[in-house]
Amino acid sequence: MNAMSENRTGRTGRTGRTVRAAALGAALALAAGACGGVGDAARPEGESGTVGISMPTKSWERWVQDGENMVASLEEAGYGTDLQYAEDVVEDQVAQIENMITKDVDVLVVAPVDGEALTEVVGSAEDAGIPVLSYDRLIMESEGVDAYATFDNFGVGVLQGEYIAQELGLDEAEGPLAIELFGGSPDDNNAYYFYDGAMSVLQPYIDDGVLEVPSGQTEMNQIATMRWDGAVAQDRMDNLLGAHYSDRELDAVLSPFDGISTGVISSLKGAGYGTDDKPLPVVTGQDAETASVKSIIAGEQTQTVFKDTRALADSAAEMADALARGEEPEVDDTETYDNGAKVVPARLLEPVSVDASNYEEVLIDSGYYEESDLK
Repeated sequence: MNAMSENRTGRTGRTGRTVRAAALGAALALAAGACGGVGDAARPEGESGTVGISMPTKSWERWVQDGENMVASLEEAGYGTDLQYAEDVVEDQVAQIENMITKDVDVLVVAPVDGEALTEVVGSAEDAGIPVLSYDRLIMESEGVDAYATFDNFGVGVLQGEYIAQELGLDEAEGPLAIELFGGSPDDNNAYYFYDGAMSVLQPYIDDGVLEVPSGQTEMNQIATMRWDGAVAQDRMDNLLGAHYSDRELDAVLSPFDGISTGVISSLKGAGYGTDDKPLPVVTGQDAETASVKSIIAGEQTQTVFKDTRALADSAAEMADALARGEEPEVDDTETYDNGAKVVPARLLEPVSVDASNYEEVLIDSGYYEESDLK
């Protein structure tokens, strides 16, 4: 990985923190070098400082897992943690972050509810000399974002598109086969990467007439699902089925997230899909939520994209540790993630496609789930 080029050790308001970091620097660096990184060295709780962690919601289990995993990694590395959930309320997230700034945390790790709504509060963190690590979702329009810990978001969409192409046999099919497209929340920058990745695979088949979108709804402003809400997706699927599928069947649904997939499948089953005479279409997803993995095992949802939150939490903890010590975290992408104010250096992890054929190997054998969790 390439080191970030800009050193922020001397930020305004960071003098005292930098001195403290310097005092700890040698011991921390020695521990990291000897043991392979953050989380390996046994240090007393709070010796290294405090990390404020702002997560968007507890409504989806992946964010709960992200928070818990990050706390575990950071506390093992000797950090105190302040973990807050905003329950998808932007104003609450802003207030929580402001409170963390007032408490003078050493680093902020933020997964935004709305990526474009935190510019002012991130500016306040920058003025206070507190580094900000954007977590999974990119904070937009702010110079104060120091780094970004995430997965290959374009790659997530590619996996979903490739799965549809494989399952429908599009390279050999004459078509037209019917597909409907669902997008993520328009206030989440990742939604556009997921969409672009999937369409990089699917658009050529649409152009060739092998795939058809009977609704004609193919742009993000037509297919977006605010707050990734499954109920919103279910209502839209109801409308699509009623308007375009009275005399034909749907072959595939591009869904970027398991919660959306759940709503889509509920709509499809309500319209009579899921029988021998009218099987469910291919339905993709993301995050390997417990309910969706069970749905895959039951033969309903077809695929999900697994993003190991344990690995992401460890990656974020390592990056936060570097920022707390006034150092530059290691990254592997310095070109892709432009937040409108700067290109944010990022560390990307690889997602994995999961279906009925490999869920045991990927999810159970790795220890992410117990077999009993999926019964």
